[in-house]
Formats: sequence, C-alpha cells, structure tokens
Amino acid sequence: MTDLKSMTIEELTGYLLDKGEKSFRAKQIFKWIHKMHADSIDDMTDISLSLRETLKKECLFTGLKAIKEQTSKDGTKKYLFELPDGERIESVKMDYRHGHSVCISSQVGCAMGCAFCASTIGGLVRNLTAAEMLEQIYETEKINDIKVSNVVVMGSGEPLQNLENLIAFLENINSEEGDNISLRNITVSTCGIIPAMYKLAGYKLPVTLAVSLHAPNDDIRKRIMPVANLYSVKELMSACSDYFDITGRRISFEYSLMRGINDSEENAVELASLIKGLNCHVNLINVNPVEEKDFKKSQEKAIMAFKNKLEKNQINVTIRRELGQDIDGACGQLRRRYPE
Repeated sequence: MTDLKSMTIEELTGYLLDKGEKSFRAKQIFKWIHKMHADSIDDMTDISLSLRETLKKECLFTGLKAIKEQTSKDGTKKYLFELPDGERIESVKMDYRHGHSVCISSQVGCAMGCAFCASTIGGLVRNLTAAEMLEQIYETEKINDIKVSNVVVMGSGEPLQNLENLIAFLENINSEEGDNISLRNITVSTCGIIPAMYKLAGYKLPVTLAVSLHAPNDDIRKRIMPVANLYSVKELMSACSDYFDITGRRISFEYSLMRGINDSEENAVELASLIKGLNCHVNLINVNPVEEKDFKKSQEKAIMAFKNKLEKNQINVTIRRELGQDIDGACGQLRRRYPE
C-alpha cells in the first residue's frame, strides 16, 4: 500500500494526477496531514467522499501511539511510542529559551554497536519510514499543544543508514505546506559512514551534521566504535572537510568523555591537532549511565582541563548541558524499551 504520510508533495501530486484528480488536491491533503495533523483520512472534510474512500483503500495512514510518558526533574519529557507493527521507539522533548526541541529516532534499534550506547543493545530491527519519523514530532506537538522549532535526529539508530527515508522526512518537515521547520534548525547525527556522508552532502541541504567522534585516534575509536574498523579518523576528517566545502555548513563533533579512556589532556591535544583547520565545533558530553555498561563519567576537573586544552588550541567547544538523564532520556540512553 502507498504510505500517504511519507510521500512528498510532488509524489502526492503525481499519485493523485494518476487517479484523474486535480493537482490542487495534493496541497489540500498534504496540509491536512502535515500542518493540521489530521487523525484520520475522514477528518479531511474538504476532500470528496469518493477520494477519501479511495485513499482509505489504497493508502497507509501511519499513526504512533504514546504508551508511556516520563517527565524529568528538569522538565524534559520522554515518550515511548508504539509503531503500527507493535515495535517501540523513544523520543525526547526538550525546552530551551529559543523554543521546543525534539530528539527523534530514525531506526528501531541500531546496528552500529557503540560500546557506551543503550540504543544498540539488541541490534537493529528495521528502518523507520519518513512517516514514523514525522509522527514523533507531530504527536509531541499534539500532546503538549506546542510548535516544535528544532529537531535533532539523534535518537535510536544511525540516520545515514536510512538515508532515503531521512531525505523524505527532511523535505516534508521543511515544507511551507506543513510544519515548515527550517532545515537550519535540524541536526542529523552520524557515526561516520563516509559514503552516506557524501550522498547527504550531494543534496546540499543546510542541515547541521553532528559527527559522533568520541576519540582522537583510531586505536581508541576502534575500542568503542566498530565503525572505526571501516573508516579511519583521517578518512573521516577528509569527508568532514568535503562536507563543509559542499554545503557550507559547519561540522559539529560529538565527544563523550569516558574516564580513563578518552579524557586525558593528551587526548585533548591530539583531538585539537586532528580537527585543527576544520570549520567545526566540539560538543563535550560526560558519558551517561547505561545499566548494561560500565563506563565511568569523567571527573569535573578532567572535563574542564580537556575543554581548556581545546580552547588554547583555538577550537570552538562547549560542554553540553545534559537534559533528561534521570529518565534515561539523555545522549546514548534511548532504547527499545517496554513499559514496566
């Protein structure tokens, strides 16, 4: 069946023209889905009954069910969503001075196997459709009666392993006929799948690319990130440089500090040398606790020393304020959880 919510407005127009419908019907239906967040095809009251019946027969109308909500002491909310096939994913709503941000998942589970991350426990089940990615935002907006202004595709999964659906998601969420979220307010994460980075760059979309680096050299990175066995940090830096040259968008490096593994001042100096000359920014993240993992947080003194070393080497760096840690909603904590 045709996935109605995953179609771009161009695809929807083509689908309807093939049915003998007028092209303006596509904008009407698209608005019902992506701006008005209709709960069903029957809600589309300015669409003829016969067309609605056709859509119900031929199309999937994807919806997610929020089966658990948790609220952090800092106000962050985490949602456990059930997908149409019964699988579960987690999404997180965070509030900032600049507006509401939602961290969405791009896959059910994850195949990347990063040693410090809960999302990869149990491996990859499947990719999410563009509709399932969009619905995490739409449902969060409806539940909280808000308008989301920022999106981070940094939940469970490796987005660049789901590139086709990711691109459709970005086109739909950015559409003026829909939620109209600026692509400049969207961040897409990757562990560093270099061929897919070049494919994404080829679309020349003004999204921010967040590269999960977490180590200044191949030896450390191979210990904690299996993807490092495929691509060296040298190759990754070259791809990052090319991404900036193609898109004009600064690279964001995510660096989770783990005590005794990658948090020494020597590691900081090596990291500065590795990324020097790139138009980039480093987000330092103190590794978050995961029940099945035994990585220890870096001490405050070590974090500040690491940050100071980077700054002395003219590297733009911030220490990320982690939100939702007490509800397992922070970086590296999302998973295929079932309600207790």
